[in-house]
Amino acid sequence: MGSTDSKLNFRKAVIQLTTKTQPVEATDDAFWDQFWADTTTTVQDVFALVPAAEIRAVREESPSNLATLCYKAVEKLVQGAESGCPSEKEKQVVLNCCRILTRILPYIYEDQDWRGFFWSTVPGAGRAGTDELDDDEGARPLAESLLLAIADLLFCPDFTVHSHKRGPDSVESMQSIDSCEYIWEAGVGFAQSPPLNYIHDLNRTELLRLLLTCFSEAMYLPPSSDNTILNPWVTFFCSTENRHALPLFTSLLNVVCAYDPVGYGIPYNHLLFSDYREQLVEQAVQILIVTLEHDGGIPHPPASSIEEQESTGPENLFVNYLSRIHREEDFDFVLKGLARLLTNPLTQTYLPNSTKKIQFHQELLVLFWKLCDFNKKFLFFVLKSSDVLDILVPILYYLNDARADQSRVGLMHIGVFILLLLSGERNFGVRLNKPYSLHVPMDIPVFTGTHADLLIVVFHKIITTGHQRLQPLFDCLLTIIVNVSPYLKSLSMVAANKLLHLLEAFSTTWFLFSAAQNHHLVFFLLEAFNNIIQYQFDGNCNLVYAIIRKRNVFHQLANLPSDPSSIQKALQRKKKSPDVISRTSSQETVSMEGSHPAVPAEPGTLKASLVAMPGIDKLTEKSQVSEDGTMVSVPKTDSPNAVHPDQSAVTGTSDTESNSGRDNEDVFYTEAEMERRRLSSASSTSFWAPTPDWVLSWKCKLPLQTIMRLLQVLVPQVEKICIDKGLTDESEILKFLQHGTLVGLLPVPHPILIRKYQANAGTAMWFRTYMWGVVYLRNVDPPIWYDTDVRLFEIQRM
Repeated sequence: MGSTDSKLNFRKAVIQLTTKTQPVEATDDAFWDQFWADTTTTVQDVFALVPAAEIRAVREESPSNLATLCYKAVEKLVQGAESGCPSEKEKQVVLNCCRILTRILPYIYEDQDWRGFFWSTVPGAGRAGTDELDDDEGARPLAESLLLAIADLLFCPDFTVHSHKRGPDSVESMQSIDSCEYIWEAGVGFAQSPPLNYIHDLNRTELLRLLLTCFSEAMYLPPSSDNTILNPWVTFFCSTENRHALPLFTSLLNVVCAYDPVGYGIPYNHLLFSDYREQLVEQAVQILIVTLEHDGGIPHPPASSIEEQESTGPENLFVNYLSRIHREEDFDFVLKGLARLLTNPLTQTYLPNSTKKIQFHQELLVLFWKLCDFNKKFLFFVLKSSDVLDILVPILYYLNDARADQSRVGLMHIGVFILLLLSGERNFGVRLNKPYSLHVPMDIPVFTGTHADLLIVVFHKIITTGHQRLQPLFDCLLTIIVNVSPYLKSLSMVAANKLLHLLEAFSTTWFLFSAAQNHHLVFFLLEAFNNIIQYQFDGNCNLVYAIIRKRNVFHQLANLPSDPSSIQKALQRKKKSPDVISRTSSQETVSMEGSHPAVPAEPGTLKASLVAMPGIDKLTEKSQVSEDGTMVSVPKTDSPNAVHPDQSAVTGTSDTESNSGRDNEDVFYTEAEMERRRLSSASSTSFWAPTPDWVLSWKCKLPLQTIMRLLQVLVPQVEKICIDKGLTDESEILKFLQHGTLVGLLPVPHPILIRKYQANAGTAMWFRTYMWGVVYLRNVDPPIWYDTDVRLFEIQRM
């Protein structure tokens, strides 16, 4: 009965707060204590007992009561942090204050006039119970007091960490505690693994949930390309003002990377007991990705003193620590942990549901991205061994799985970005030659081959059977294939046929003439074929055979009509067949065992909108691979005269890319807006129409010389064998091609051109909206931001 009573008391207090038009004095403890005295409310109770409409009503009609409630709740947290919460009652008060603040903060952020409230100083709100208000502490803004109290409470013995005290009387003083000795989990920079304590995990989770809510002010500001606007909450929390920054960063990273959801190898054990560690890991990884917002590239005010000038590295300590990890064993721990968690949702077990499936793979991908982005040594470590394939396979699984689901466009993007980043490094292409023997449940054709074949087969599937919204990613997908192509030793017949099927689909006249950028896709594919023929001819008889079989596609490209009537005819054909890419006609009936076809989102699924992505020319910068394997970046403006004649392929693509009409990258659109623009541009032909001059401008640059020469030499030889031996058997022809050589017969090899990912304001903004959209949608119990007026993205119901 007690629990119902206390909930009633709590509810009564909430009603009093909303109905009292007179301000309640801050000193009226009997009134305010009703909000946190109770011992049985959970965070779900608080969300149920404090309805949104009432919070907004207090905000509008009795603002001073809302202000006092916030200030009193923060004061209780500060007191708890100072005393170290020795009694159960104090621990309970701290948790209740956490829950109330988590509930209220989003409604403070909604209202522009309230956003500054936590950054003001509350008169008389110095350290609780002290009169010396003239010291600095007295003047701390409420936000700073709150953040420092949360940080202290996250290392509070017997509350959130295992106590080290020996003997009954010794009390650990919160002020003198060295939190580096209380790191939550072994891993980077810390060797002892403290005993698991689910109460500590629960308490940490509640505090981290409040911390995440503090940081979420970012959701209430519209997207802006101005990268200098920092989140004041994150900036303060990750600054030297927070004495726990290092142990907290280490604790969060280690808790995530050490987590093993399979749980001691007992099948079904997640059904026997609730896994409190999983909730903690989810909150931890969300805090990590949100705090690792880079403040690089911001013009800092001139330093007033020498010491300031000498402080190196980013001001954000979390970014700083992340970028300074360097020990091999630390990299190994992080990479193995992330690979274990990313692979978890696709582990095939013979007992259905026998292992726990984690749901936070999107956050893990963002964390992996940030690690590679801020710590180049980590990136090189990842590519040094075939461990990178343990990240690649789950990413390909997620891409394949999400391709039909419009609510997971963001997941598709982040997966492709990571692969684009990795593909800029030679080692990635080399690693792809490792045979692929796993059997991950994916609905793709069965093949025997390498990880490169897997990548090509999955990319083909995304392009031919994904939904329309993925078209902007085609450039990226093909860029990745071009980047790795010079290193691919032997493609399987399945993969070779997929690449030629893409060329066939992209080189139909109606596809080429129906949008200003479509011909780039043909350039990318031709560039990939040229790389393989010039640098890996010996092992690639399957691809050479596929090119010979589909030779008419190349002849048609070389003879592409450009007269007005042919252009009109091609566009008429488009109206009849609205599908962008002909669905593949190749035999795709045999799928992998245990596979599930990709399915669209369930009706009613919520999704967060994203800002527009910069074009591939903004996303990447070109680098040439010189003789000794080092990269030299290619200047942006390629003047054709300065280039060797055999390099027309190189200049061709860059010329067409630079004027792709995407120069307005600083203008951001929500997805809905982009959709509208696409529809209107489709309906108004005045927007863009193909002309003979336009066709000729890029047709003459198609890099066809190498392939035409190959066909000229090999086709007569293959035809002769077939006639002489009456052959119809592929394997004989392949055997002949395998031992053939084109040395001295092909044009001089062109230099290898790699398009490396480069960060810019557009991608930074994209990451911010994507990451907060994920955090919004993943926090449903309790639904922290649900139905509040977020501005960073739109929430749409599918």
